[in-house]
Amino acid sequence: MSLLGIDVGTGGCKAALFSATGDLLALAYEEYDIQRPQPGWAELDVEAVWARIQRTIRQVAAAAGRDPVVALAVSSMGEAFVPVTRDRRVLGPSLLNFDVRGNEYLDEWRRALPDEQLYRINGNTWGGQYALTKLRWIRDHQPELYAATDVFLLWGGFVPFMLGVEPFVDYSLANRTLLFDLDAADWSDELLALAGLERAKLPRPVPTGTVVGEVSRRAAEALGLPPGVIVVAGGHDQCINGVGCGAIAPGQAMYGMGTYICMMPIFDHRPAPAAMIGQGLNTEHHAAAGRFVSFIYNHGGSLLRWFRDTFAAAERAAAQAAGRDIYAALLAEMPAGPSRVMALPHWAPTGPPEFIADSSGVLAGLKLDTSRGEILKGILEGVTFYQRACLETLPAAGIAIADLRAVGGGSRSDLWIQLSADILGRPFLRPRVTEAGVLGAAIVAGVGSGLFPSLAAGVETMVAIERTFEPNPRQQRLYEQRFALYQRLGPLMRAYLRDLG
Repeated sequence: MSLLGIDVGTGGCKAALFSATGDLLALAYEEYDIQRPQPGWAELDVEAVWARIQRTIRQVAAAAGRDPVVALAVSSMGEAFVPVTRDRRVLGPSLLNFDVRGNEYLDEWRRALPDEQLYRINGNTWGGQYALTKLRWIRDHQPELYAATDVFLLWGGFVPFMLGVEPFVDYSLANRTLLFDLDAADWSDELLALAGLERAKLPRPVPTGTVVGEVSRRAAEALGLPPGVIVVAGGHDQCINGVGCGAIAPGQAMYGMGTYICMMPIFDHRPAPAAMIGQGLNTEHHAAAGRFVSFIYNHGGSLLRWFRDTFAAAERAAAQAAGRDIYAALLAEMPAGPSRVMALPHWAPTGPPEFIADSSGVLAGLKLDTSRGEILKGILEGVTFYQRACLETLPAAGIAIADLRAVGGGSRSDLWIQLSADILGRPFLRPRVTEAGVLGAAIVAGVGSGLFPSLAAGVETMVAIERTFEPNPRQQRLYEQRFALYQRLGPLMRAYLRDLG
């Protein structure tokens, strides 16, 4: 028997097949483009993405052989949603979290319900990255679409819905709408009333690991799956990444190196709102029952992808045709020591603590002899300096991190992980399987289907640590100096970048 993990991200989707002991049997990946029909808008063509998801499932299902799939779960990006009808018709694009539509409502809502009151209900403060602002914008600016939509599904529920199960959302993804009551584990009537939205257009919330149905016969035949595959509720990709690297206990932290760099500490209680709000930290249900997480994030892999497409477009095409890894080739060009280039990683709206939307990226320190590799290293240092600044705020919120577990596409690079360990001054643990989203989803599927008696048992069986990266003392000292310079850059440029934008 085998377990199928599906991971739907902002820029690509994966499907992977695992044995019951955690061996990777097959992996498929498809990339897709973000659509930008107007400045500030960012959305996905749902039909195009769904076609790619189906292709990845078919590819890995074809490799199952004597290990037929018994259960699946889905890990997905947060915030983005899909408008659908009950008969599984897609009605429009999926608006992404950094789409600016609906931000105009925030000041009014903040006056009606201050951040601390919202935090006591939802565990978040007001921000344009959540689904709520986009839902309200659709209601006001696309009333026909809003009226025709039977349910708005987060991607972790959309994929199972298209496979034949009824609409649902797990607790972690429900929290990314800004409409969820964290303690009641249900939609908040107070927040729905404030936003002017209908509960009937939202799916049923369930805990991660809940069995929500089976893949329909029609979908199974189309995808090459056996009949009766159990569908288990997955979750927000960062939470599922935590499962996939074994970060399920207080004091552990996942360090996701994907489209976003996301550091996710784990704790077993809800900290006081004042302590969290001051640091721009949220509280969300983890995939592990009784655990909570917070997210410290900013764009990461998306900047590497921008660099690739901007500075190495021809080489990318050649590498793709030859089956070579363009990222490994680019990272190999980086100099051994710290870069002379200082990057402010504000290519898109930032994450905590400030959630800055009116800034832009900066590359400072360019010289006529600056190499392409030095620019790339400066960018990766900048995204890691951002995490370092946030990491230093955690003790004030009563959150401790004993170890960092690197996952995601970036964690395949020894160079990038070592750079991160040197800047953050913490050891990094890398699991044997770095595709933690699909592995975590497979573990959740195994628990929900009864293969494992608990999430901890599933993690113990399927997650193994391959290597630990310790900080290099000499590099760490050099990066202390560079970090001090980084901290001066944002305040120095803030007003100028706001005017420039």
